[in-house]
Formats: sequence, C-alpha cells, structure tokens
Amino acid sequence: MIDMPPPSSLPKADLRGLIAAIAAATSEDSLGNVFQAQQWELVAPYLQPMQLVSGQVLFAQGASDRTLYFVESGSLSVHYEDEKERLRLAIVGPGSLVGEGAFFSHRPRSATVQAGSDARLWALPALRYAELCNRQPALALQLAMAAGAVLAKRLANRRRRIAAT
Repeated sequence: MIDMPPPSSLPKADLRGLIAAIAAATSEDSLGNVFQAQQWELVAPYLQPMQLVSGQVLFAQGASDRTLYFVESGSLSVHYEDEKERLRLAIVGPGSLVGEGAFFSHRPRSATVQAGSDARLWALPALRYAELCNRQPALALQLAMAAGAVLAKRLANRRRRIAAT
C-alpha cells in the first residue's frame, strides 16, 4: 500500500470551478448538486487536480485502477476497442465524472478515456476514498450514492451502457 500524507497536511484544493461546473451541467449523466460548498471543502483535501491536453489518454481499456475522476472543464471521449474497430461511446463534459464502473466493480476499465479538448479534472484515488470513508463517512456515502446514480443513468441508456468506465 502507498503511504500518502494525511489530507489535513495537503494544501486545500480550490474546487470553485468544479462546483460551478456541476451546478451548470445539463447532461443526463451529470453529477448533480451532491454537496453544498461547505461539504466540498471537507472533501477537497482528498481530491487531486489534473490537467489533460487534447488527445491525452486518462486511462486505457483494461487498466486496473479504481480512481474516480470529476470533470471540471473540457471534454473527455470514451471509446471501446475490439478486434475490428474503435467505437466512440460517449463524450463526457464538465459537471460529470468518469471511472465509476471500475470504482464500484473492482474490475479493469471497460473503455479508454482520452481528452477531447484540454481538460481539468479532480482525481479521487481509491486509497483517498478509503480515508474519506474513515474520516467523513456520511460525505463518503453521499459521494458514492451520487457516483452510483451516474452509473445507473448510464446503464439505463443502451447507447451509453458500455461507457460506464
């Protein structure tokens, strides 16, 4: 297991952009207003900011990683590759998330996700989520329920079902 500093020793993340993106999101599979601003402040130390440039791969189909990613800005292309071709499944924009399938299932990634444009994300690694569960169990549960709702919406939509990464 990786030894990570406690969240209280990390600089406080500025989540105003993410909070605004979630509030403004209109897509069917957006995250929704899961927390109030004060609650996001308690979650902030567990999140890690990321920048992707257009075309950069966030994770590849088959990768074994359970990190959950919140999209603040930009767009992400989700695609599946079989022996015949590469099939774009979805475009995920600000106010939503990716990585929910592996986060819940503990299985390899079901699709590849790459930046369709420059993007700003917030990563919640599984280890940090476990820490959040220990220190803020009610917030961790609320966050898991919100991510589960996104997963359920994607699974209910036949075209986007496999886009649950």
